[in-house]
Formats: sequence, C-alpha cells, structure tokens
Amino acid sequence: MQKHGEIKGRNPSESIVEMTNLVLPNDTNQLGNLLGGRLMHWIDIAAALAAMRHSGKVCVTASVDVINFFEPIKLGHVVRVLASVNRAFSTSMEIGVKVFREDPLHGVQVHTSSAYLTFVAIDQYGKPLQVPPIIPCNNEDSRRFEEAGIRREQRLKNRELLKEARKKTSE
Repeated sequence: MQKHGEIKGRNPSESIVEMTNLVLPNDTNQLGNLLGGRLMHWIDIAAALAAMRHSGKVCVTASVDVINFFEPIKLGHVVRVLASVNRAFSTSMEIGVKVFREDPLHGVQVHTSSAYLTFVAIDQYGKPLQVPPIIPCNNEDSRRFEEAGIRREQRLKNRELLKEARKKTSE
C-alpha cells in the first residue's frame, strides 16, 4: 500500500527511449566513421529523455560514467540508440544506453556502443527533486538494477578517494 507523500515505483520498461538516426556526411570524420562526439550527443539526448520519462521532471546530466565504442559506425548506416533507467536513487537515476548500427542495404545489426550516465531531476531553481524508485520486473531488470548499485558505490568511493588526494596535495 502506498503511503501519503510516497512516490509510486515504476517499471524500467516505462522509461525506454529509442532514437533512430541516419549517419550523414556531416556526422563523419575523414575515414567515413561517425564522429564519437556526435554519438555521445545522441546518447546524452536519449538518456535525458529516458530520465524525464521515468521521473516526470526536467532532468540534467550529472555524470557520464563510461562510453565504450566496440565497432565503428559508417556513413549511410542507421543508428539505433536505446536508453532506459537501470536504477533510481533519491534524486538521481542511472541510465543505461545501448547503440546498434544497421546497414540498411544488408539488414545486419551490430551492437556498437554502451554507456552509463547519471541524471538528476531538478525543479525550476535547479534544486534536486525526489524520483520514483525502479521496480524490476524480470531477471534482466534485476541484473541491471543490482549492477547499477555496484557502479554507484564505486562512483562514491572514487569521489572520496579523489577528495582525500586533493586534501593531501593542498596541505
């Protein structure tokens, strides 16, 4: 039963965003490959939309933990960017993003990139707002939920280690 003032949890599937883009000449480098920065831009937009869809609030990028590029994406390929919320904390959410390329002439799809980003829901003054928790619905959701918790713990540990290192060097 939901208590007064408690935010109702949501399923990860409710936050799924799929963006599709065609790689055009202005999107590529001199080798005909999609520019990494252009792909990062698309990843950030898809993740922001997933965070907003989950929270129902304006959301901003707090951090980009990792973007892995496994395979190049060429001029003329279709790029599918899939994003959804892995886990929600108090005011922040980890968004997982997978990128696929498709050669439209041959129909072959390849997983080319993955990324993890953290978004925070904010009010009109830039103050963080509480977000709904995630309710995993299947084994895949549960795996992503647990792994997001591990990544968050690591982020917080790294933040403390860096803070200690700065303190030591400023003494």
